[in-house]
Amino acid sequence: MPTETSDNKSSAVPEYKDTVNLPQTEFSMRANAIEKEPEIQKFWQDQGIYDNLTNHNQGENFILHDGPPYANGVLHMGHALNKILKDIINRYQLMRGRKARYVLGWDCHGLPIELKVIQNIKAEERKTLTPLQLRHRARDFALETIAAQTTGFKRWGIWGDYENAYYTLKPAYEAAQISVFAKMVLNGYIYRGLKPVYWSPSSQTALAEAELEYPENHTSRSIYVAFSVKNPSDALQSVLNTNQELAKTPLSALIWTTTPWTIPANLAISANPHLSYSIVTSSGDRGDQNYIVATELVAKLAATFEQTLTVLASFSGEILEHTIATHPIFDRDSPILLGDHVTAESGTGLVHTAPGHGQDDFAIGNKYGLSILSPVDDYGIFTAEAGQFAGLNVLKEGNTAVIEALTEKGVLIKEEAYAHKYPYDWRTKKPVIVRATEQWFASVEGFREAALEAIEGVKWIPAMGKNRITSMVQERSDWCISRQRSWGVPIPAFYHIETGEVLLTPETIAHIQTIIAERGSDAWWELSVAELLPPEYRDRAANYRKGTDTMDVWFDSGSSWAAVLGGGLVPYELGYPADLYLEGSDQHRGWFQSSLLTSVATNGKAPYKTVLTHGFTVDENGRKMSKSEGNGIDPMVVINGGKNLKQEPAYGADVLRLWVASVDYSGDVPVGKTILNQMGDVSRKIRNTARFLLSNLNDFDPAKDAVPFDQLPEADRYILHRLSEVVHEITAAFDSFQFFRFFQTIQNFCTVDLSNFYLDIAKDRLYISASSSPRRRSCQTVLALCLDTIAKAIAPVLCHTAEDIWQHMPYTVSHKSVFQAGWIQTEEQWNNPQLAAKWQSLRDIRTEVNKVMEQARNAKAIGSSLEAKVLLEVSDTLMRSNLLSLGKELRYLFIASQVELVNDLPEQAIYTNDAEGVRIAVVNADGEKCPRCWNYSTHIGESSEHPHLCERCVDALAGNF
Repeated sequence: MPTETSDNKSSAVPEYKDTVNLPQTEFSMRANAIEKEPEIQKFWQDQGIYDNLTNHNQGENFILHDGPPYANGVLHMGHALNKILKDIINRYQLMRGRKARYVLGWDCHGLPIELKVIQNIKAEERKTLTPLQLRHRARDFALETIAAQTTGFKRWGIWGDYENAYYTLKPAYEAAQISVFAKMVLNGYIYRGLKPVYWSPSSQTALAEAELEYPENHTSRSIYVAFSVKNPSDALQSVLNTNQELAKTPLSALIWTTTPWTIPANLAISANPHLSYSIVTSSGDRGDQNYIVATELVAKLAATFEQTLTVLASFSGEILEHTIATHPIFDRDSPILLGDHVTAESGTGLVHTAPGHGQDDFAIGNKYGLSILSPVDDYGIFTAEAGQFAGLNVLKEGNTAVIEALTEKGVLIKEEAYAHKYPYDWRTKKPVIVRATEQWFASVEGFREAALEAIEGVKWIPAMGKNRITSMVQERSDWCISRQRSWGVPIPAFYHIETGEVLLTPETIAHIQTIIAERGSDAWWELSVAELLPPEYRDRAANYRKGTDTMDVWFDSGSSWAAVLGGGLVPYELGYPADLYLEGSDQHRGWFQSSLLTSVATNGKAPYKTVLTHGFTVDENGRKMSKSEGNGIDPMVVINGGKNLKQEPAYGADVLRLWVASVDYSGDVPVGKTILNQMGDVSRKIRNTARFLLSNLNDFDPAKDAVPFDQLPEADRYILHRLSEVVHEITAAFDSFQFFRFFQTIQNFCTVDLSNFYLDIAKDRLYISASSSPRRRSCQTVLALCLDTIAKAIAPVLCHTAEDIWQHMPYTVSHKSVFQAGWIQTEEQWNNPQLAAKWQSLRDIRTEVNKVMEQARNAKAIGSSLEAKVLLEVSDTLMRSNLLSLGKELRYLFIASQVELVNDLPEQAIYTNDAEGVRIAVVNADGEKCPRCWNYSTHIGESSEHPHLCERCVDALAGNF
């Protein structure tokens, strides 16, 4: 502004803003993600960036095999967590020069889709719906869902081969699945048998363990029932003969069960030969009674019954073998058998045994030659074999009727509610039962040891995954692979119409595999038996019928390694086993396990080298997300915003991706409005850091202007040291899949190292120095290296932001896309721990000086830090040496107009502070304020050409500073 002199002549201070190197860039401060991200995605597509990388990268293949999500619903945050984790890994691998081909997959068969279709069909129409009509509707529904989910995945920035994506309904996939089945048949691992399986009355099909869930707060009606002993074993009779009281009083075996409805199917009682049992006496409503129970449970049972139980005799469990008890309702025997599955952890130590309704029961019954009684139909209704209970629903009125019958017989000793884990159908959310039916099984026992050995050769992340899947494989029974549904891949078996004998040979399977490869699995329903059988069997076609069972969907998805990795489903070589499988932790009992079992059973090895698992998304209070709770978050609303943009802002895909990278996914992963807002802040900070770098490189060309490393000032070489540390840390984070380490490192580097330190002290060099001066060019050299590092480091995560940065580079870059530029390169000479230690010490002093500056500002003693002179009284010799070594550059460390090292601090200091090894004071700067650089100087007016400027600005305008 002009000022008036004493002689009333105007003496104007010239404007110097045009002489300052002001930042310039078209890179927007705002991401404008709703518009910008789709534009960037179109650029990738138009330029064929993904295809170019996967085809022309010179490195080895890296195959992350996609676990197929169900094609039966809208995308949720769990999908986002899973797919974005995969994309981060794939993009990083591509930048490392590897061929990271990612074939997306979808699971298309099974009950979830079938139920969705049936729910949308009117009741009258359902009655006339043929299996083929149902299959066609299910196929159409699955394909529509795939199209919708594909749109979502692409909007999230998920790169992959969508054109060759695998659907489990594709004929080529189904044929590969039949091939896996055929090899398992050939190896003797497939059989048909009558065995207890998990059965869902709500969906009328057998279920695998992976299709079960165990909701909280399930309560069963548990009962204690007395089975009257009618014929003791010889050994037990000897015990009874030792005491006349024992011989006189009626004796019963006391059992406990949480499934009263299985009592009609009881054929035996099981005891453990290694446990101690006692005969106890009780006086009650039934008169004097003696009961056999496990010795260590006597006290607990006395408390439960609220009675005194007196022990009359004790003996080992083996004595009970061959004792005959009487069924409490029906006129039949219930012998006592011996089995190690019996424990004294709960109940009575004697287990009610119904071979048709339990795995252990079946095994012990098979050992002793018991029949298999399962008087329950597909709908969970008692059959005629259940006598008086026929027609009742076993889980409802049937359960009640059995308890009432036991009460009437006088054998119900106690009923109480029992809260415990109980299996539910994970689709219908209704309880299941265990029921013996004719099913197809894979004999896990036949290759269990090979599977356990294969697990040892896999890297599990986190490591606990190994123990989890090991215990599951060790303990699992044979795998029930048949389902009573129409929508699925058929088990290609024929049955003799008269004898029921199964026709399943390598020739018949191979012929059906060929047909399915050409026509798809609909052919099983479209063609006749004669058309489905190979020529050499057709003369017998009239004697056979087609089976109606389809394969468990876990067999479908568990065969994906054969269809995708080792099959002809994609037009290029992938490789088997895959480098990585990555899914939620529930897949140890699901896809990880079914893939392992099919692969080991056919090829003797695991289909993967590494398995990584993540937890589930929860809200910010740790609650599971659900519609009923109303705490779910739609990932597309996160990207595009909700109806009220103030409450639900449009963050774009990169913020969603940053959230995924920020979390420790080994456990459950929280997400909510507060967390997303924090991610938005971090994303903006990274973007603004990049914008500062871009805007201060607008006149810089590394090819011409870069300063050699050995000519860089110490501050620049120190930041390159930090840059090398950051690159090492980020690379290690990506290599170990610990993306939260990347998040912490890049956030800290942008905020603490750059914005709060280096870029802060560099502004004077960038703005005030002559545009081509070494002082400025050396700083720009470092800025360019930082910019390159940030763009590449964030690219796997903030892929759109990184590309946006790359497209706004103010100088020529060697590649069209940041992803083609490869991973970050550092130089060994950047690494200088000794220099780093020195500068960390200087930064510590700077922190202390800033505290004093802040005190002075708060007291309004100064405004800008440039109005201050910093006085340092340094007692530490090394610290003093470090400070002195900076010479004239020391003032820029503190962004003060002057800095002096003094022997004693003056009394007139504005503010002081004592730190370790140094005392700090702030006083008013000497001289006048330079209108160009705003520093205070005692040399203003010494230049006749620029009388208003300080000596530095005079030199800068002359090109010398």
